[in-house]
Amino acid sequence: MIDFHCHLDLYPNPVDIAEEARRRNIGVLSVTTTPSAWRGTSNLALGNPAIRTALGLHPQLASERIHEMPLFKDLLPETDFVGEVGLDGSPENQGTRHDQQIVFRDILRACDQAGGRVISVHSRNAASAVMDQLERHLRTGTAILHWFSGNKTELRRAIARDCWFSVGPSMLVGAKGQSLVSAMPRNRVLLESDGPFTAQKGRSLAPWDAALAIDGISRAWNIPPEEVVSLVQSNERSVLRTI
Repeated sequence: MIDFHCHLDLYPNPVDIAEEARRRNIGVLSVTTTPSAWRGTSNLALGNPAIRTALGLHPQLASERIHEMPLFKDLLPETDFVGEVGLDGSPENQGTRHDQQIVFRDILRACDQAGGRVISVHSRNAASAVMDQLERHLRTGTAILHWFSGNKTELRRAIARDCWFSVGPSMLVGAKGQSLVSAMPRNRVLLESDGPFTAQKGRSLAPWDAALAIDGISRAWNIPPEEVVSLVQSNERSVLRTI
């Protein structure tokens, strides 16, 4: 199994987490929040090809780190994966919306010019704006909407754009998340932990905890958990074939 959205570098003990993921045979898409963090975070994957490091510039840091966009473009040829990138429309981030749009647009353009990437996309309170950008840039690669929380109309737009969706245990806690997952195409769903920013029973989720979402997906789709596992593993192979 693969955790398709995990902040490996932000655990208190990232080396231990990476080693335990290797021991458990868990793949990880290790997303970063700034271009300057990418090379150091990549070192966590040394000796473990199941960990892929994504080059990111988080929308909440867009204004603060917009000056790192030249570095982003310099590093992009070194990786097939991009993330965490996107837009955040939360009230506390409204003041940076203009810079967020510039950064996200330039990242999509860079991915297009580079021949496409697998991109883990943040869209909290901004799903329509994210879809506007993705619909303008159709050759950017494989867009995976991380913890999608838009409405059903926005979900239909994302499906029409051939987006993928990474789903974690925390997304399935509420009725809205379950309803969204029930409407997602079964051949477009992947797992994520979003650790260490998510927790259960007072413990940060680790990459191997992404599998805790299987039971919730099973209930949403009304199929046995083992069938969910088979579908998700097939989806993982499909995404990796795009790189």
